[in-house]
Amino acid sequence: MAKEYARTQRVADYLQRELAALIQHEVRDPRVGMVSITGVDVSRDLGHARVYCTVMGSDSSEEASEPVEVLNKAAGFLRSQLSRDSNMRSVPQLRFYFDSSVGRGRDLEDLIKRAANADRELGLRDDDGSEH
Repeated sequence: MAKEYARTQRVADYLQRELAALIQHEVRDPRVGMVSITGVDVSRDLGHARVYCTVMGSDSSEEASEPVEVLNKAAGFLRSQLSRDSNMRSVPQLRFYFDSSVGRGRDLEDLIKRAANADRELGLRDDDGSEH
């Protein structure tokens, strides 16, 4: 069981690296823009892969819908490029999804900064973060 997990994780890591390079160098569609591959989940049978990505300047899935749609349409091309460049017996079907966790992280960081600033203004914290 542990060996199977390690294999799916190795395949996911490989796909993440290779897809990032392929999208940067091979996808010529200007609608894609600056895309980062943030993670890949591969099914246990290695038949399907969920590819999570972020798009520079897009904080919601609505804003990133067009680049993600273009990537999903290019999935066949990307899969064929992966099969050509790798020694995998079969390359998983690719499906792209917008990764909203980066935007949520940014929102949480902003909330924490605002709370710390409010504490500082009320005199509840010093500038070094220690409490009174």
